[in-house]
Amino acid sequence: MTEHAKARHVLIIEDEILVAFEVEALLAEMGFTSFDIADSPADALAMATANPPDLITADYRIVGGTGLEAVEAIQRLLGRIPVVYVTGNAEQLRGQVKPIVDKPISRRHLAAACVDVGLPRP
Repeated sequence: MTEHAKARHVLIIEDEILVAFEVEALLAEMGFTSFDIADSPADALAMATANPPDLITADYRIVGGTGLEAVEAIQRLLGRIPVVYVTGNAEQLRGQVKPIVDKPISRRHLAAACVDVGLPRP
């Protein structure tokens, strides 16, 4: 079994709790088993440090900064972690990062984005 096949913990960086729960539910259907939800870069860094994620999903605009800032801080500390950006502000990220899943969230697009970052097909 590969390292990615064992990947099961997700850090969801999202400041809208209902959207975070939607992402969690969709990823749970894909086989992920544990989740942390952070709404700010500081919370995201603290949660990632306490429980390193196998996958990060990040919105662009969050409390006190951006998901991009949060991911950069986490990866500086922990190294490369697969990231899927889930946002209603895709135009702010295009050309900077991939993959991007537009809101409203499609299970198919989220699953394809997870495969794009090297995780096994659900």
